[in-house]
Parts: sequence; structure tokens; C-alpha cells
Amino acid sequence: MATNIEIKARVYDRARLLQRVAALKPDSAVMLEQVDTFYLTPHGRLKLRTLGPAEGQLVYYEREDAGGPRPSQYEVYYTQTPSLLGMVLGQALGVRGTLRKKRWLFMVGQTRVHVDQVEDLGDFVELEVVLQPGQSHAQGRTIAEELMGRLGIQEKDLVDVAYIDLLEAPGPVE
Repeated sequence: MATNIEIKARVYDRARLLQRVAALKPDSAVMLEQVDTFYLTPHGRLKLRTLGPAEGQLVYYEREDAGGPRPSQYEVYYTQTPSLLGMVLGQALGVRGTLRKKRWLFMVGQTRVHVDQVEDLGDFVELEVVLQPGQSHAQGRTIAEELMGRLGIQEKDLVDVAYIDLLEAPGPVE
């Protein structure tokens, strides 16, 4: 499986964060509207990310629920029939939940910077440092920590779980 080092944090001023990301002069930038459907699994997380009627990604990942830069192992399967695939997965596994988001995706070197506006949850930033062959977790953490500093991401704002876990949590979302 591929590995990245990632963090997720709450964002309280999306416009300011987007300015800081722009100052990094990203290699690319795109805005996406996504629907993520999570399925019941015995371990890890499985989600179908629908990007359009003929574009989707089935993503399986394993990641420790921890706030700081942590490794995530993942596999991605690309599909041109997300609706059909989602129906089959829902029947076979059961649907855990669905969330909608707008995602601004920037590539900064080997790091995917996601600025997410998640329906019913608010604004977040994710950093995914895609490890290169032979690159250690420690090297990936160093890259993530440097970007956290440049973007003004503070440890107190780190989130240790997936969006679906936040949606399922009892009580108000902070």
C-alpha cells in the first residue's frame, strides 16, 4: 500500500488560510465538490468518493487516530461508474454514512494541501505528504511540521479522527 504522512486541523479563517497557501506558490490548484460515502468494515476505513456521474475513487485506508503527523496507508481504485459501485458496496457491506464537501486541492511539492468546507462540520485543512520510495516516516513528519508552521496550523486545532467520526459524534461539533 502507498503511504503518506498526514494531519487534519480545524480552520477558523478559511480566506486567510487560502492566502497562506497561495503564498507557498503551489504547483497546481483545483476546487472539487465531493460526496464521500463510508462503508462498514471490520478494520480500516473504506469510502467511495464521488466527483461526478462518471468519476469516482474507492479509497481504503488504515490510519491511527492521533492528532499529530501520522502515517496513513492507502489504496485507491478509480471508477467511471461510482453510482453502480456504491450500490453494490452498500448492499454488501452496509453504509456507515455520507458527507459532502467542497475541497480546494493544492500540490505543494510532494504534499497535497486540502482546504475543506465540510457540510455540517465546518472548515478544515489536511496535509498529506506523499512519501517517495525510500523516504522515512520521520522525513515526512518533518515536511508536514514545516508546512504546519508556514500555514499557521496550531497543535490545539489538530483533529485525530476522520470526518465521518466527527459526524457520528454525539453533541455539538466544535
